[in-house]
Amino acid sequence: MNFNNDKELYRVIGKNIKLYRKFSKLTQVQLAEKAEISISYLSKIEADSCDKSMSISMLNQIANALDVEITDFFKEENNNVKNS
Repeated sequence: MNFNNDKELYRVIGKNIKLYRKFSKLTQVQLAEKAEISISYLSKIEADSCDKSMSISMLNQIANALDVEITDFFKEENNNVKNS
């Protein structure tokens, strides 16, 4: 995986977080509570125009809350959403 710039990286991460959140049937409020982050921060991360840097620690909290591997957030074509 290769990203041309930070904006592209943030867009892919946000898109994948949103994808896994919806797959888990969680609202932004529910995921924010489960990951112990603010709803405003989560909504900014999921926005297509996200330009907010993200810490590995925060991404790990979200990955744990969604029960996914943190590396899944970096995949550009994420068709591997786990089956329930």
